[in-house]
Amino acid sequence: MNATIQTAQSSTAPNGPPARITHALTVDVEDYFQVSAFEHRVSRSSWENRECRVEANTDKLLALFDRCDVRGTFFILGWVASHYPQLVQRIAAAGHEIASHGYWHRLVYDLTPEQFADDIQKSKAAIFDACQIEPTAYRAPSFSIVERSLWALDILSEQGFTTDSSIFPIRGHDRYGMPNAKQEIHTLPTASDRIQEFPPTLETVAGIKVPIGGGYFRLLPASVTSAAIRKIEAQNRPAMFYIHPWEVDPQQPRITGVGSKNRFRHYVGLKRTEAKLEKLISSHRFGTMTAAMQSAEACRAPI
Repeated sequence: MNATIQTAQSSTAPNGPPARITHALTVDVEDYFQVSAFEHRVSRSSWENRECRVEANTDKLLALFDRCDVRGTFFILGWVASHYPQLVQRIAAAGHEIASHGYWHRLVYDLTPEQFADDIQKSKAAIFDACQIEPTAYRAPSFSIVERSLWALDILSEQGFTTDSSIFPIRGHDRYGMPNAKQEIHTLPTASDRIQEFPPTLETVAGIKVPIGGGYFRLLPASVTSAAIRKIEAQNRPAMFYIHPWEVDPQQPRITGVGSKNRFRHYVGLKRTEAKLEKLISSHRFGTMTAAMQSAEACRAPI
C-alpha cells in the first residue's frame, strides 16, 4: 500500500468555486530525548532506558487534530515505529499520511552514503512492519540535507521516495540551512529520476524572517505565524508547518548540561504550544503534505 492519501481538494469544475490553498500540517514523530541538540548528552544506547513519552504526546496531537477535523503528514522515526507499532497504526487509521524521519535521528551530513541508505531502509521496514504502508515522503532529522549532503537525494530516489521536505531555505542556523535554496515547492533531479522538494516555510513579516513551526512557533506570538501564513497564501502557495509531539509536553523530563542555547530552543513556550496550535489550525486551512501540493497545482502556484 502506498503512503499517499488522496485528501486534496481537486480542481473545481467549470463555473464552480475557485480552488483554495491547503497548507501542510506535519509532525516529526520523535521523543524529547532524541533531538539533535541533546545527542551529545543522550547516547542512543540509553534510549531504551529513558522515560518514553512519544506515544502519549502523539496521541494528544491525534486527539487535537480530530477535534479540529484536520489530517496531516506524520514523519515517523523508525525507532519509534519499531517500539510503538500500535501508535503508527493509530496514526494511519485516523487518516493521516505516513512518512519517514529516518531510523536513528542521525544528521545526514554526519553519515556516509552507505550509512544513510541503511538508515532509511531500516526506517521504511519498521514503518511498513507497523502499518503495512510504505512511506514515499521523507524529512531528514534537523533538516540536515544541506549543500554537502545533497547526495542524499539520489539515495532517496533510488529507494522509492518521491517527496522530500528536508532543505530549509534559511541562513544562520548552526545545524541546517541552504539560504539560496528555493522557497517554493519544486522538482530536483536525481541520479535515477527526480524528487519533489517541499521545503519548510520561511516568510518575512514586518521585516522579520518567520519560519513556520517548531521552536519559532513557540517563541513568536501566534499572530506573527498567522500573518506569515496569510502572506504565503496570498501568493497562491501553501505553507509548510511542522511540530514535534514533545512540544505539547511541558512536563517532560529535563535534560541537563545541554548549554543555554539548546536549553532555550527546546524548552521555550512549551506550556502554551497546545493552545496556540489548536488556534492556528482552526484559523487556516490545513491538510496533508500531498493535499497541500495538489492544492498548489490546482491554484497554479509555482512548482
